[in-house]
Amino acid sequence: MSLLESLRVAASGLATNKMRAILTMLGIIIGVAAVVALLSLGQGVRASVTGQIESIGSNLVYITAYRDDSATRLSYVTAEDADSLADPLYAPALRSVAAAAQGALRVSFGDQGQSLTVVGTSAEYAVVRNLEAVLGGFLTRADQSDSARVAVLGGQAYADLFAEGDYPVGQSISIDGVAFEVVGVLKEQGGLTSDDSSVFIPLSTAQARFFTQRTLSGEHPVQVIYASMVDGTVAQSAEEQIREVLRERHSLDPDAADDFRISTQQAILDVVDQITSLLTVFLAAIGGISLLVGGIGIMNIMLVSVTERTREIGIRKSVGATSENILAQFLLEAVLLSLSGGIIGILLGQVGALVISGLVSGLKVVVSVGVVALAAGVACGIGLIFGTYPALAAARLNPIDALRHE
Repeated sequence: MSLLESLRVAASGLATNKMRAILTMLGIIIGVAAVVALLSLGQGVRASVTGQIESIGSNLVYITAYRDDSATRLSYVTAEDADSLADPLYAPALRSVAAAAQGALRVSFGDQGQSLTVVGTSAEYAVVRNLEAVLGGFLTRADQSDSARVAVLGGQAYADLFAEGDYPVGQSISIDGVAFEVVGVLKEQGGLTSDDSSVFIPLSTAQARFFTQRTLSGEHPVQVIYASMVDGTVAQSAEEQIREVLRERHSLDPDAADDFRISTQQAILDVVDQITSLLTVFLAAIGGISLLVGGIGIMNIMLVSVTERTREIGIRKSVGATSENILAQFLLEAVLLSLSGGIIGILLGQVGALVISGLVSGLKVVVSVGVVALAAGVACGIGLIFGTYPALAAARLNPIDALRHE
């Protein structure tokens, strides 16, 4: 019997009991739909987060204070550390360096006000964080040296404080009761790591008026130092230069651990990639449970079908059908059943993923050919694996005993 004839016979066998076939496919449909939807959403989250991080630039370095359990003193990174790192004599691998001190403060304009993140920083911040002003400009070095009371608004901060259509540049806003002139508004970036809801003021102004903490040596601590590497610089080389400068500035003994942490953008991307990959596998495993249940359902129904069609099998064998023909027929029935459910599941999974992404702001869906091919392949595999035992049971039936079956 040809493959085409085997397919025709298998399809005919399924068509004799359509309701049973549909109910049997439900487990596969639900399982495949869950796998496709969850993998598509997982890949979407991965692409979205990676895109947000890459939009800042792949050559960014973060430097923060770090204190392990064995440390005997407080750890800081300071504005003075940033000044040293900005000197090309000490760290030639770094192109721009910006320190940032920040905190939540009350920001208001007229009768509109709320708690926003106020960031004290320098002109270089816009360079290292890849920020673009859509109105006015960013902070200048003169603002820093003069401790000017000027402010730049993130896109969302502007929307929170001003009515649509209002021109904010030149207007006066209040930060914790202190008046600041707005000199710029930034383009919205979107995403979890953006500065959209921040207000930027000169670091010198912030440290004089709001973040007045000092180290024992009189330096100005900051939460983070951002640095961008010179194009073509190997990250390890930049890290070594940063480590050498900061260990000397912090007077660390040769055998002492670093009291700061250096993180590169690429390292963060690698961690995000690992986390999202694990998340995707975990989500797919959840859908795989439904597929397993669906496969068991297929095997159960196929065994019932073999029992019900025992006389049919005996008749076919008595008129010349071989055990291989019977095996192929029942195996193809199982695969057709599973693959049909898989195709429906793929379509429902894509629709479900799109619906979820529409309900959750900022959530993207990435339906790749690989996901669709994987789902279809798994559906076929389920049919083959769980259809093998019933098909073998049918093929091994003795035709004489089968004809006697009532």
